Amino acid sequence: MQNLLALYKEWSGTSPLKVETLAKAGSNRQYVRMTHTDGHTVIGVIGPSVPENHCFVYLARHFAQKGLPVPHILAVSRDEQYYIQEDLGSTSLYQALAPSRANGYQYDADAYELLQRTIRQLAHIQVEGAQELDFNQCLTPRQFDKTAAMFDLNYFKYCFLKTTDLPFDETALENDFLRFASDLTESDSTCTRTFLYRDFQARNVMLTPSSDGVCNRPHFIDFQGGMQGPLQYDIASFLWQASARYPQTLRDSLIHEYLDELRSLLGHLDETRFEENLHRFVLFRILQVLGAYGLRGYFERKKYFLDSIPPAIQNLRRQLLDGTCTPYPHLYDTLQRLTELPQFNAPAPCHGQASRSQYDGMGHLVVRVFSFSYKKGIPEDTSGNGGGYVFDCRSTHNPGRYEPYKQLTGLDAPVIKFLEDDGEILPFLDHITYLADAHVKRYIERGFTNLMFSFGCTGGQHRSVYSAQHLAEHINRKFGIEVRLCHREQGISQVLPARKAEEQAG
Repeated sequence: MQNLLALYKEWSGTSPLKVETLAKAGSNRQYVRMTHTDGHTVIGVIGPSVPENHCFVYLARHFAQKGLPVPHILAVSRDEQYYIQEDLGSTSLYQALAPSRANGYQYDADAYELLQRTIRQLAHIQVEGAQELDFNQCLTPRQFDKTAAMFDLNYFKYCFLKTTDLPFDETALENDFLRFASDLTESDSTCTRTFLYRDFQARNVMLTPSSDGVCNRPHFIDFQGGMQGPLQYDIASFLWQASARYPQTLRDSLIHEYLDELRSLLGHLDETRFEENLHRFVLFRILQVLGAYGLRGYFERKKYFLDSIPPAIQNLRRQLLDGTCTPYPHLYDTLQRLTELPQFNAPAPCHGQASRSQYDGMGHLVVRVFSFSYKKGIPEDTSGNGGGYVFDCRSTHNPGRYEPYKQLTGLDAPVIKFLEDDGEILPFLDHITYLADAHVKRYIERGFTNLMFSFGCTGGQHRSVYSAQHLAEHINRKFGIEVRLCHREQGISQVLPARKAEEQAG
């Protein structure tokens, strides 16, 4: 931090009036908002990867010279570990679309206008941004080729597909992967010198105020993973983002907007071929995303990514119905069977007051999980068994100490990201999960009907809520038994219904 502050003083001539450390996102870069004495703010970045910093700074300066909407780079340290950039505010496109998602994924005219502006501007980044661009300044791989495609397809196979224990013919699948990769990278005259953003999503689009003060001007960030590559990849990433659930009619309309803008930049466009390749990239992107969710969720135990798997599987189901995989028979068969696995077809959890299960009194284990505040006492065991496990979360870093999180709970995405990025909560839960698995297995074997786990912290709001939710979902997913979850201090009760087990206990 001291080196970043020294860079700021060297650039501005004075120390910042105020320094605010921002919550980390998906990367390991640290962002700091620094306020000048005149009230003007900038963003300081501490990036542990010098090649990544170098690539971002180069691309940002190149795009800015082209008049494209990216943050201006204001200062860079000599060792390229620190840099200062323009502050684009705190409102992302993803945040701006939150009301639409909350309203049953109904995107109104205002939401459509934001999406329209964004996707039209994407065409300029891809085409104009590639002009005179030195791709040798990019990270490797610098071009989306057959090797890069195979890397992502195998990412899906090893980080997601193999975790399900679904049987498949490895050789037949590899042959389909090779054909798929060849089709994705076949020569296309419109894509020989275009910029592939690679991580083009609503969270990487910041909305800055226009002259009337309305946040509606899209600016782009986090493009350091970009390379030379096909246009369709970014369209698939953006419009088929699992959490957005854009209706197909909306996607079709936005594709039309994009192609209209692209036509004005290229002059000529083979739309039929473009859309054929787009269908391939939609499937490819879904598989790549599932690979990422498998790594972050199954291996790193990050709840946000586990929660993102069901909508991604639903996206895959829709693509299979479209016949996208027809040229790749074993891949099609494998994916079809993948979407039919029980763990991806469980009913959605019911919110509201818990109801009695059909299994009560029939010898089936029901697990009850609580979050609570120690200030208000440990939850009572109403089963008559005298209690169960109680875990104290107060040894882990408390997000409730920081203003941005004080009104949130362990169910909210910013708190989840804080806890998981901080890292202390994950090994804590690893030990508890190991113990809980052994206990649940033994209770099932012995025919017991009740088991109770409770998680306490200071206010029963952040760490305990996150931990209780995490363990309840894990037990339900692994053993297929009913779990009754109660976040006592929030008055939230939820039943995770019994179903066919994802894996047999024992």
